Amino acid sequence: MSDAWTPQVNGVVRTLATVATELAAMGHAVEVIGPDRFRTIPCPTYPEIRLALAPGRRLARMIAAFAPDHLHIATEGPLGLAARAWARRRRAHFTTSFHTRFAEYLAARTRLPAGLFYPPLRRFHAAADATLVATPSLMDDLAARGFARLAPWTRGVDLDAFRPGGADMWAGLPRPVFAYVGRVAVEKNIAAFLRLDLPGSKVVVGGGPQLAALRAAYPGAVYTGPRFGTDLAASYASADVLVFPSRTDTFGLVLLESLACGTPFAAYDVTGPKDILATAPEPVGAVGDDLRAAALRALTIRREACRAHAERYEWRACALRFVEALVPLDGLPADAAAPISAA
Repeated sequence: MSDAWTPQVNGVVRTLATVATELAAMGHAVEVIGPDRFRTIPCPTYPEIRLALAPGRRLARMIAAFAPDHLHIATEGPLGLAARAWARRRRAHFTTSFHTRFAEYLAARTRLPAGLFYPPLRRFHAAADATLVATPSLMDDLAARGFARLAPWTRGVDLDAFRPGGADMWAGLPRPVFAYVGRVAVEKNIAAFLRLDLPGSKVVVGGGPQLAALRAAYPGAVYTGPRFGTDLAASYASADVLVFPSRTDTFGLVLLESLACGTPFAAYDVTGPKDILATAPEPVGAVGDDLRAAALRALTIRREACRAHAERYEWRACALRFVEALVPLDGLPADAAAPISAA
């Protein structure tokens, strides 16, 4: 189950869609149940995201029709809650994954402490046989907050789609070009990037609820809106540094996409960036409390090293790890080729 699904554009959707494709190629029967199959309402403060309205009964019929051997609940929204309730009523076993720091997102919007929002998230995941998390640092953080039965599940990147080269998307702009790529929302902390005193140009690639406000507040930057396909890959490859100002992401797929295109990143020393750097044989990014200093240091990084490190992250390995973590609905050992509900 996933409250994040197409036509949304974000790392959760990209992860689930790619893993579902890999699983199908491996011979598994996969069905993803998202909000596109229900009546929806706009998410408060983020109307681009649609939430399923009272999905319980229809969702139960969909699950019964597919008759899965495994159930994975990817998000904690209306669909995730309904799927969890379905499983609990039947004493069915299931797995979950922790993709989004909703506590920090809510704190950014309400100005209340993030700690107030963790207890319901912890209760949600406590019923699962395993909760999949993307990085070691996130696993440590969640364990310290009382989350149990955590399991590693790293990410991948499409090395054919994201590669060096392509058109120069920033031709005519003063160099160096520092780029932000991703959703334009308050929790992404993009203003911290736009406030930096940096040489050259700043560009923002993406759309979201904060776009108009940032355009008005920081008119010196270039705002392109969302880009896809070869234009997106060329946007990474044409930049000198990807600046990733978020302090709340659980991984940051854009970091791998940028590295695959040969472009180093600058970020705070937080979950996601520091985990990717920890396994790199040589620097592929720069992190620290001073984002400006990190961005300038990143200019000195070898672009060939960035591509080489990205090649270590394969979606097939990500999909295989997902399969290993699944549990059958009845809790008994299952055939590895059994149908999977990634709903």
